[in-house]
Amino acid sequence: MFEDIRSQAQEAAKELLDRSGIGKGQILVIGCSSSEVCGDKIGSNSNPEVAKAVFDGIYEETNKRGIYLAAQCCEHLNRAIIVEREAVKDYDIVNVVPQPKAGGSFATAAYQAFSDPVAVEEIRADAGIDIGDTLIGMHLKKVAVPVRLEHHSIGQAHVVAARVRPKFIGGERAHYDDRLK
Repeated sequence: MFEDIRSQAQEAAKELLDRSGIGKGQILVIGCSSSEVCGDKIGSNSNPEVAKAVFDGIYEETNKRGIYLAAQCCEHLNRAIIVEREAVKDYDIVNVVPQPKAGGSFATAAYQAFSDPVAVEEIRADAGIDIGDTLIGMHLKKVAVPVRLEHHSIGQAHVVAARVRPKFIGGERAHYDDRLK
């Protein structure tokens, strides 16, 4: 079961990263309800082993590409973000360590795996995956664009993905740089 979940998570991450165009030094934010992955209601059955399997699959893919992984905590920690310190040099760090039932199992797995983890209240990520309808949109740069994944579930959890693009500025006669879409 855990290997299937890890594989599904890795495939979803790979597909989004391939299609989003983000690269080395950019940030992928993940919100994950391990309860939803197990088929339970969000926040009702936090599962550290399931969360670790999801984390491991995604982290393997981001590490290959030099992309920072940012893990969204649950609402008990106001959806704070766990990330490597070097990814957020100019951010204000907050003092919290997530736990499975206070921050979430996914954020806890990230905190335990990162070499120098810190928590920040918010981030402006370049792409994101929402596993189990955790609402990651607040942590994406403007303008978020949905990416329809072939791999749209992990375990029993619904998966939604997004990338960002620069804002279009100007009227109907403005010329846009198509390379930035």
